[in-house]
Amino acid sequence: MPHPIFAGVGAATLEKLRRLGIQAPFDLVLHLPLRYEDETRIVPIAEARDGGPVQVEGVIVSSEILHRPRRQLVVRVSDGTGELTARYLHFYPNQARLLAPGRRVRLHGELRAGFLAPEMVHPRFRVVAPGEPLPSTLTPVYPTTAGLAQMTLRRLIQRALAGMALDETLPAPMRAAHALQGFEESVRYLHAPPPGADERALAERTHPAWRRVKFDELLAQQLSMRLHYRQRRARVAPRLPARGTLTRRLIESLPFRLTRAQEAAFREISRDMGEAHPMQRLLQGDVGSGKTIVAALAALQAAENGYQTAVMAPTELLAEQHYRKLSQWLEPLGVKVAWLTGSQKKRVREEALEQVAEGEALVAVGTHALFQDEVRFQRLGLAVIDEQHRFGVHQRLALRLKGDHPHQLMMSATPIPRTLAMSYYADLDVSVIAELPPGRTPVATRLVADSRRDEVIARVRNACMEGRQAYWVCPLIEESETLQLKTALETFERLKNTFPELKVGLVHGRLKPEDKAQVMDAFQRGEIQLLVATTVIEVGVDVPNASLMVIDHAERLGLAQLHQLRGRVGRGAERSVCILLYETPLGPAARERLRIMYENADGFEIARHDLRLRGPGEFLGARQSGVPLLRFADLEKDQDLLEAARETAKEMLERFPDHARRHLERWMGLRHEYLKV
Repeated sequence: MPHPIFAGVGAATLEKLRRLGIQAPFDLVLHLPLRYEDETRIVPIAEARDGGPVQVEGVIVSSEILHRPRRQLVVRVSDGTGELTARYLHFYPNQARLLAPGRRVRLHGELRAGFLAPEMVHPRFRVVAPGEPLPSTLTPVYPTTAGLAQMTLRRLIQRALAGMALDETLPAPMRAAHALQGFEESVRYLHAPPPGADERALAERTHPAWRRVKFDELLAQQLSMRLHYRQRRARVAPRLPARGTLTRRLIESLPFRLTRAQEAAFREISRDMGEAHPMQRLLQGDVGSGKTIVAALAALQAAENGYQTAVMAPTELLAEQHYRKLSQWLEPLGVKVAWLTGSQKKRVREEALEQVAEGEALVAVGTHALFQDEVRFQRLGLAVIDEQHRFGVHQRLALRLKGDHPHQLMMSATPIPRTLAMSYYADLDVSVIAELPPGRTPVATRLVADSRRDEVIARVRNACMEGRQAYWVCPLIEESETLQLKTALETFERLKNTFPELKVGLVHGRLKPEDKAQVMDAFQRGEIQLLVATTVIEVGVDVPNASLMVIDHAERLGLAQLHQLRGRVGRGAERSVCILLYETPLGPAARERLRIMYENADGFEIARHDLRLRGPGEFLGARQSGVPLLRFADLEKDQDLLEAARETAKEMLERFPDHARRHLERWMGLRHEYLKV
């Protein structure tokens, strides 16, 4: 049964409110204005200036429907100081009847110079009685959806504000410590600012009332994350201590030495796995920093204790790369690695499933196929999730449920800016591999307009004729995978004809896994000199001899994708170049992205810009991850509030647990249950 505040609201309106995220009375309180209109004063028509919004009041002198040059309602209004014309290009018969000569009206809109008198096009109007009082506060304009009028929202919000106790959830010492004003005072102010309020501070959300609301939102997020962290620490996981038998043998067999950063990251992971509660660690490292070897060592530590590891990747190509590397490293040590994917032949798949279920395979590698019910582990002790932001919360949960609270290692080559880590990843322990392995050369980035395509083609030919290899990445076509494939096939044919002396290969998402593997093997062995590819190669491809990449229509790609692709070159000792080939004219957003790529090689710096440009929701893929997105706070602008909320959450849970519970219920209802994954 709906709450009394929603009494009399029809089903259609309730559905529109739900679309805005309004389901409970408190959602109305937190549905804050986008902007305000000043209807607290009347300006005489003679004094009204062009260009800005203004409110006038007068009597309708004439009202007529004209049919030339198009059908329109033209209303002339006089207030004794002057006249103006109100013009309506779209109107209902009822509006024409209301705007009849002799009626007194208030018009609110933008004034502009007209042919005979100043004009307003589509001003808001209200028929009023002489001497009718003006509003005493600024008029809020709320975010809305089609068919839901501002008046309806204002009425419901006023009803909620009048009928609810807006009690304080923040203890007085904490309010004082951060110089925050009261919650009720802040919310009421934002819904109805007085005349003369600092409209700039309200618009920029720097007003003390906005700061309080943003702080509360960040505090709710921090409390939720901290509780989740505590709950995880209370669970029991299998202890998988470092025994050093298999891990030492792998390190000794490697043809390279681990970097200090890799060693430090593995030490942290190894220590966590030895604890009796489930590890939940995020391993961050830029493209090519060597996260896979660290994951291999973690899998061996699980194997030393008789437990299995699941390694999951978002694409078949990346999962297959992991499978090859892990087999190469682990099988000589007697650790069987199974490969599971959705496109396998039934017999091969059944064999792999049996090896995992019997515990014969201590490591299982695959895509989301690992989530499926038929996949049974004998003793799952560790789940490794690569490019974890590409998986939804339910998928990560499904994998966790396959074991008795297995340890989780999440890996990301999309570096996470500090503010994002403090906010959305506050419930995780984070390890960072901040250095590249020796022998990696920095990649030079070149921006080249499409008009110079011939020069780029000549450069590709020279590189391949000198014994090196190159990638040609085809443009991303959002609307259609079929169109993207068509472009890739056309590019492949064109380049094959352009370079008859070179062996050109093609790889794309629609290729059968065995065909894809064949092409990648040939490229890895150097039999293919130029590889034409769609963006499927953005992660997991490692060919040290490939030192040139051309990204066609680079303006269509996002920063994270461009950075991932560029990371496919620069993996050997040869100086590498990435050419961003773009089509003119460039829009401002594309120009900005390409400039950032040209100026920055550091993934963390690129990620910081990416967060600034796209916002946390897009950056995290959090729209499907279950993490509550911030509606009011801005991680870039409100870092000081984030730090304060972080400290307050810790103290509040220890000293004021009841306040913490009430604060979470106010801001999240049951949504913070999601965060237990």
